[in-house]
Amino acid sequence: MAIKVIKVLEDILGANTELAKENQSRLDKHGILTVNIMASPGAGKTSLIMQTIKHLKQETRIAVIEGDVASSLDAETVNAQGIPAVQINTAGGCHLDANMIAKALDELSLEDTDLIFIENVGNLICPAEFDLGEHKKVMILSLPEGDDKPHKYPLMFSEADVIILNKYDLLPLLDFDMPAFRKAIAGLNPKAKIFSVSCQTGEGIEAWLDWVRGETGKTNQRLP
Repeated sequence: MAIKVIKVLEDILGANTELAKENQSRLDKHGILTVNIMASPGAGKTSLIMQTIKHLKQETRIAVIEGDVASSLDAETVNAQGIPAVQINTAGGCHLDANMIAKALDELSLEDTDLIFIENVGNLICPAEFDLGEHKKVMILSLPEGDDKPHKYPLMFSEADVIILNKYDLLPLLDFDMPAFRKAIAGLNPKAKIFSVSCQTGEGIEAWLDWVRGETGKTNQRLP
């Protein structure tokens, strides 16, 4: 019985990976940078997306794919800013997968898009296991969650291209060991870029925006 369960999991992941490659090829065709944002509930995924929209929507054509177990609140928040948004409700599922993203892309005008943010389901485990066709993975950790999370959820941190430390304005009030956190990341994922930001105050956001601009420019160069 155990062997059958493992085989089923391998089949699911294998099929997902193939579809993720198709998604990325489709995005590359249109020169769209796609960023998969992962975090626990309440860490600040929507807040980071909204800060980015606020600063970049006049220079970059942005769209958002929102993943939630239920509701469309975040998609409505994004859409209120004049940004195309597609809501995916997983009905209890703990992550998005490549098939869901393929269907969401059908609902977007890819010819009129430079940058897509995918807000994954709030979870520090399964989202890291499923490729979606994204170009970059961003992991958000809010400081109140603690500096020990890389040890408890190593896959999430080792898969990320960028790690955002959000709610940085609270650092003086918290027992967050920054040197220990950076040491853990250096051991797990030394190539990851780390940005310390506060989506509440705007502190550190500009460095993140510069990274987004740079990566969007690189992706647009793929256009024929």
